[in-house]
Amino acid sequence: MVQAATNYSVDIVLAFILMLAGVVGAQYGVRVGQKLRGEQLRALLGLLVLAVGLRLAVELVLTPDDLYSLAIGG
Repeated sequence: MVQAATNYSVDIVLAFILMLAGVVGAQYGVRVGQKLRGEQLRALLGLLVLAVGLRLAVELVLTPDDLYSLAIGG
């Protein structure tokens, strides 16, 4: 949405990739969800939340290599 708002256009390739990944991920998630017990799913979700929180905490503490950068395609 940020890309579309910034450029006033929709990237069709990016939209297709996101839709395809969503469909594949949903199918895979259903199959995994049927094979695991509820306690296992809750534990995996908890681990995922902890991993994201840990990564955010690490990025908060570490100083980036390049504080201000402008990526120019080449």
